[in-house]
Amino acid sequence: MGSDGTFRLWVGGCSHLSTDIRFGRRSLADAITDSERGGDEGGPPFRWDIMLHLGDLKGDQGPPTDRDGELFLDQISVAEQHGREHFYNLPGNHDASGPDEPTQWWFRTWIDPTGENTQVSGVDNSHRPYPVTGTWERYSFEVGNILVLMMGDRNDGGPPAGRAGRGGYPAGRVTSETFDWWRSMVEDNPDRIIISCHHHMLEDTTVASGLNEGVAGGYHGRFEDGAPEGASFIYFLDDEPHARAFESYLEEHPGAIDLWLGGHTHAHPGDTYGGRSHIERTWDVWFANCAAITSHHGGKTPLTRLLTFEDGSDEVRVRCYLHTSDFAPEGWWRPGERTLQLSRAFAAP
Repeated sequence: MGSDGTFRLWVGGCSHLSTDIRFGRRSLADAITDSERGGDEGGPPFRWDIMLHLGDLKGDQGPPTDRDGELFLDQISVAEQHGREHFYNLPGNHDASGPDEPTQWWFRTWIDPTGENTQVSGVDNSHRPYPVTGTWERYSFEVGNILVLMMGDRNDGGPPAGRAGRGGYPAGRVTSETFDWWRSMVEDNPDRIIISCHHHMLEDTTVASGLNEGVAGGYHGRFEDGAPEGASFIYFLDDEPHARAFESYLEEHPGAIDLWLGGHTHAHPGDTYGGRSHIERTWDVWFANCAAITSHHGGKTPLTRLLTFEDGSDEVRVRCYLHTSDFAPEGWWRPGERTLQLSRAFAAP
């Protein structure tokens, strides 16, 4: 964090490393290089304090392997101004273990947000700028009066709620334990700026996040035994389909959190499928789709978002950075910039 009390939160996801690498593109490494040194198509470098990667490091349709873990560590190693602990991760649907494999073994071994397997992942929680509390599946950290809640997608265990041996099976899932944890954290911290993060968005919040919209809009593949109607949002609570647990809570407690950050649905920056853009306000909560960093998995524009919080301000500036020039010139895409009202002023640590 800068000496002026400014906190710069860089957010992205859906790097799909093993898809882009087949086309000679190092999706996450390129984004990191763009941020620290500027892009090779003219995009400027920019400052950031930590990065949230909101899932889907794995690219192709099979379960992740050790090779995918090595690919991730290799790509983040290009960072010159940031260390391993500056990257905060959660699992997406493509990151899930196969139906006959140990629960989320790959994410827990290689990505390991809490530092349980430091010898493999390189994560030492004591070296994090903002240490995490919790487990690989649900953890939190604090930045001044900001509380960040990180929740993993549980798309494991086989269809319909989990993936098959082949196929990401895009409908989102959380366990009831994670939802109960989220609700308790929200209710126990009424004086905080709360940012909730999951790989998926909630239903009817951002672009193509409505029932059947993900498949109908061409954003997700259709897997008949994997709840295609819920392909764009958190659809399962445990094994209960279309549970709407978070939606129901926020309907009853508007403004309970400030921001929901997710991704999963890769869309061009200007897409408004279903009448909703990438950033919308529902239930007095701001929702921001921060996908995707990949260029070749889904074939949309690679982008990330930078959220800037200033000490004493009750607004957050959200900027959209394009990492190629296929949609618009590489760099900041001004039509995607928003200034969002927070429930209270940010107090720097």
